[in-house]
Amino acid sequence: MFQALTIIAFTEGYRLQRLKILLSTGLTYFVMKLIESVLDVILMFGAYSSSRINAVNGILAHFVFYGACCGGFIFLYLKMMLEGNGSNTFFRIYILALGVYVAVQLVIRFFLHIPSFRKQAGKAANNRCIEVFKWLYQENHFVGRGLVESPKDFLRYSLFWVVVLGCKFTFSYFLQIKPLVPATQAITSFQEEITYTWHDFVSKNNHNVMAVFFLWAPVVVIYLLDISVWYTVLSAIWGGLLGARDRLGEIRSPEMLRGRFESFPVGFVNNLVYDDSNIGRSETGEVSKGDSARIFAPFWNEIISCLREEDYISNRERDLLRMPSNAVGLSLVQWPLFLLVSKVFLAMDLAMEKKESSEEIWEKLSKDQYMASAVREVFESVCLLLSDLLEGEGKKWFQGVFTDIERSIKDKSFFALFQINNIQDVVKKITALTGLLVKGNSMDGVPSAVQGLYESVYNFLSDQSRNEHRKFSAEELKVIFSKVRLPKDDKKESIKRLHSLLTIKESAATVPKNLEARRRLEFFTNSLFMKMPDCPPVAAMKSFSVYTPYYEEIVMYSGKELCEDNEDGISTLFYLQKIFPDEWKNFLEKIGLIEATFDTQFKSGALADENLLKLRLWASYRGQTLARTVRGMMYYRRAIVLQSLLEARGKGRWSEQECNERAKAYADLKFTYVITCQKFGQQKVEEKGKAKAQDILYLMKENEALRIAYIDQVESDGVKGGKEFYSKLVKNDGGALKDQLIFSIKLPGNPILGEGKPENQNHAVIFTRGEALQTIDMNQDNYFEEALKMRNLLQEFEGNYGLRSPTILGVREHVFTGSVSSLAWFMSNQETSFVTLGQRVLARPLKVRMHYGHPDVFDRLFHLTRGGFSKASKVINISEDIYAGFNSTLRQGNVTHHEYIQVGKGRDVGLNQIAMFEAKVSSGNGEQSLSRDVYRLGQLLDFFRMLSFYTTSVGYYVCTMLTVLVVYVFLYGKAYLALSGVGQSLQDMALLTNNQALQSALNTQFLLQIGVFTAVPMVMGFILEQGVLKAIVSFITMQLQLASVFFTFSLGTRTHYFGRTILHGGAKYRSTGRGFVVTHVKFAENYRLYSRSHFVKALEIAMLLIVYLAYGYETTTISYILLSFSSWFLAISWLFAPYIFNPSGFEWQKTVDDFDDWMGWLLYRGGVGVKTDDSWEAWWEDEQGHIRHNRGRILETILSLRFFFFQYGVIYQLKVLNNNTSLAVYGISWLILVGIILIFKVFAYRSKSSVVLRLIQGLLFIAIIGSLVASIAVTSLTLGDVFAALLALVPTGWGILCIGIAWKGRIKALGLWSSFRAIARFYDAAMGMVIFLPVAFLSWFPFVSTFQTRLLFNQAFSRGLEISLILAGNRPNAQS
Repeated sequence: MFQALTIIAFTEGYRLQRLKILLSTGLTYFVMKLIESVLDVILMFGAYSSSRINAVNGILAHFVFYGACCGGFIFLYLKMMLEGNGSNTFFRIYILALGVYVAVQLVIRFFLHIPSFRKQAGKAANNRCIEVFKWLYQENHFVGRGLVESPKDFLRYSLFWVVVLGCKFTFSYFLQIKPLVPATQAITSFQEEITYTWHDFVSKNNHNVMAVFFLWAPVVVIYLLDISVWYTVLSAIWGGLLGARDRLGEIRSPEMLRGRFESFPVGFVNNLVYDDSNIGRSETGEVSKGDSARIFAPFWNEIISCLREEDYISNRERDLLRMPSNAVGLSLVQWPLFLLVSKVFLAMDLAMEKKESSEEIWEKLSKDQYMASAVREVFESVCLLLSDLLEGEGKKWFQGVFTDIERSIKDKSFFALFQINNIQDVVKKITALTGLLVKGNSMDGVPSAVQGLYESVYNFLSDQSRNEHRKFSAEELKVIFSKVRLPKDDKKESIKRLHSLLTIKESAATVPKNLEARRRLEFFTNSLFMKMPDCPPVAAMKSFSVYTPYYEEIVMYSGKELCEDNEDGISTLFYLQKIFPDEWKNFLEKIGLIEATFDTQFKSGALADENLLKLRLWASYRGQTLARTVRGMMYYRRAIVLQSLLEARGKGRWSEQECNERAKAYADLKFTYVITCQKFGQQKVEEKGKAKAQDILYLMKENEALRIAYIDQVESDGVKGGKEFYSKLVKNDGGALKDQLIFSIKLPGNPILGEGKPENQNHAVIFTRGEALQTIDMNQDNYFEEALKMRNLLQEFEGNYGLRSPTILGVREHVFTGSVSSLAWFMSNQETSFVTLGQRVLARPLKVRMHYGHPDVFDRLFHLTRGGFSKASKVINISEDIYAGFNSTLRQGNVTHHEYIQVGKGRDVGLNQIAMFEAKVSSGNGEQSLSRDVYRLGQLLDFFRMLSFYTTSVGYYVCTMLTVLVVYVFLYGKAYLALSGVGQSLQDMALLTNNQALQSALNTQFLLQIGVFTAVPMVMGFILEQGVLKAIVSFITMQLQLASVFFTFSLGTRTHYFGRTILHGGAKYRSTGRGFVVTHVKFAENYRLYSRSHFVKALEIAMLLIVYLAYGYETTTISYILLSFSSWFLAISWLFAPYIFNPSGFEWQKTVDDFDDWMGWLLYRGGVGVKTDDSWEAWWEDEQGHIRHNRGRILETILSLRFFFFQYGVIYQLKVLNNNTSLAVYGISWLILVGIILIFKVFAYRSKSSVVLRLIQGLLFIAIIGSLVASIAVTSLTLGDVFAALLALVPTGWGILCIGIAWKGRIKALGLWSSFRAIARFYDAAMGMVIFLPVAFLSWFPFVSTFQTRLLFNQAFSRGLEISLILAGNRPNAQS
């Protein structure tokens, strides 16, 4: 298409000749198909003997067919272009041949994508013609057959891509291609007018071809990558609309939660309760509010109980959030107290003003539904309470008053019958009575309290009403109210609730206070109005298993780990106390201790064992631990037990004990949790693993449905030194800290042959059971309220999602690690955007959602019989998760995505952790591009679906790499125009001829990074789920916290590791660590990690910008800034982001310590067995490990040649040369470089005769300085020339070094390796100093460190946390 757009731009008017040139695109198509078939033939080399003959013949047939087409169409095209204007014979033949080919292709596609025609074609498979076509189009493959969707889905994703491509081509033509046409024509027309300031080889007599190349190169690269940009923008819009249609974000604040609470019971019953005859419905099928509230209450209360158990809410908040059972005989629905408290007092104040009639006041009350409900509930509760307490005359008297109150409201005569000014006294007396009843079972004071209430009510009556209600004498009162009965125990909760309504005056608008509790309740209640399948009864729900791979991560924090300080004096417990202050306060309330008492007991070792265990669990539930994952997954069983129990109670057939037993039995039948603890067998016997084994045994003891699968390795009896391997499944043994063997399967050998994690998963699959399987990672969490929706989710396997039923159900994730620091927040937002909006669009309408990791739910039987859940081949399957999606799609599966249910997910929170994660994923994508799964999908998907797959998988990383490449191309092009003199000459000619197009082309401004557009989905997600105002605030806050620096840095990480994998292969698993990150990372560690991935590339970009600044043709500073702003931003971000986002990165003492550590690491020579963390030499040798093949060596050599450009360009700019462009100048510069290297060797040489050597080195140094001074004084050499020459030779030296490293074996054979190592050490020392000096300078100023702390931990500051206390920790020298 680029060819067609360029042809249209360069040709004017509609002529036959223009059409003929455009028809060359058909020829280009056949050439590209021929290249594809040639690559197939070449890449199949070595596999012909093991391939089916039909497959080999198909590949050869493609090659022959497209070879013949190329030959034929080239012949026809040449004839067509050579024939005169009067004859169009070959033109018609060419059009006919091309039309026939296109028509055949369209017919074939038509048959492939219309189900009825495809079905008929399948029936006619024996037809020779059909068989040939299927053979040619690889439709006879078993794996990958039938990769088509329904016409409806096909039209959806085709329309999406038509819009994307339309935007892309319009943008490319009008803003990229067309503006360059006049400039290109002008450049090619200049010949003698261009003055070259260096020795030119190519351009001078060839229409300035290099200038044209560098003019068009950025445009071509942007054309290749902007499909990803347009996809990102339009998918964000589409995903936002889909989310709005799905009703996401309707409830996103506590106010919205309170305002819509009355609709929650009905929504819950409609979606999450099995619809049977026990639910009373009206003729229209709607459930009454009372019935729905009665059903909803126990589930809501269990959710609130779980929040209290998890310490997200306090006891007070729990009581306010709990919902009554609505079974006490009231005529209204009793709502939770947090909706009603303080409403009674507001209503009294409103009534006592008496500015309006009773009817108008009641209308005002009714506008606030919860105020009206609170008033009505208090009235009815008091009526019910007094009816239970009294009998005889006293009961009749109060009933008469209550009847008058109800009648007066209906008759609108309330103010006439009652004295509203006395209502406060009545309320006080009721409060006193309920207070006595709440305290205990004693009758002390109750009769007198009732008598006092009688007197207050009598005073509340107006004169008119007193005539209807007699006043008892003192003697009568003693007799009547002495017969008071205490309420039964089942009434105590309702009395306590009444007392709360009458005593709590402060508003509960902030309940719950904890942000995580709010978020969970908001999402759960929002999901009640989203579309989901009807749930079946528990007996009929699909059974399922959950399994989690575990290696050696943290199971539970030990007491020692919690109190042990790190190097900054910060203990894990201290950190957690400060990060989660409200949850810590709730925990202390739960164990019944105050902070001071706890600290004393904990430090002295006097803390009770029970409380110590609770403390360990509390801390573990706030980290990324196995204990947290187990607790979350066991909520499934708890949810099934509750659902089954309430269903059994509703039927009324069994006793309470039988209902409980049935509920537990159903839970055991429907749910199993298997953790694949790969090394559990070794941990039980090895000293260092026993603590983790004991913690795992404890988790089994506390969770009866938990099963542990592991690989057991035992010594073989028959063979000396031989070993036998078993897959074993164990459970808890009778409530003790022991395991009981369930199954033991002997294996033919060690099952860990490939990548460890997928192999660990694969061996345990046989121990799972049920119809579905949910894969859960070790750093995940789950919530009880979400577990209630699991049976709805499992019904999605029966849903209609196109031609095929779902085989993988995608589930929404919530990243729970985003509230600690700014980096964690950035990562959380990025991941949330992908796992919500991104996957929403992949599933609908694109139909290319794969399996991107846990917590997806698999059709277990489908995958067990079609290749399993994980591929585990070494290296190529390092990103094992996505291959399950590939496998499912290729075998006629269907992957969907559902957002009414969510699962928690932990992510990396430190920059180094995030970088390692990005490196792992990027390397994995590089390996994916070589896999047969990606090849098959690329070959067999239709064009538009293939575009979707490409853009959202491998293509994303390709476009990321091109985003960085376009910066290089742009800057090298500008540097070429500046150093060659072409740019200045063209600028002068443009000014002389007033050629505006040429001036615009020469002064192209690269102001914005293309990567900025990747933030669009994140912003759309903010708008959808937070609202427009909060989205704007969040986005601006992110920018102020330098989110752009972080994302730009991540861009470099993905580019480096993906590119390295493509060039050299050899991806490897990188452990990121899942701990808390508040410790300072040393300068040397950051340098080791980012030197080659970021620092070298950033310095190269900086040198290009400096070259253009020194020799460019920009006339004003503003124009240079506009041109280079984004490039400087990229370079600075890559150089200093690791230090900006490093805790205490600008603290002076740490900076000094870092320098000492770095110099020690740099100068330590190392040796055999020395780690990379201890020696620069060991690290440098390890950094070259990825170069293993000649292909990689050749490619590295080619890429390294670009560094010689600096020397060639800058040398000719030296003033001492007086515009001499002779090639000999370049040769002399090489001699100078050799001399500098020899001088370096002299100064780097070490000898026992140190005095003589130092004398020689000193004399040589004096001679060099003297020569330079003399040259500057005598010749036209300037000091600027000296610095320019160094600027030119430094990249050349680095290029030589890179080539030498690539050909390490050859260099060692020549005996030059030690010299290369010495030069490399010098370069690393120089690069380190360039980075370290600005950091050291900023560390001088204390306010910089303070600002950085605020910047890095702003999320925590916004929650009122004192991060300075965390950073200071418990160090003795910390200021109090």
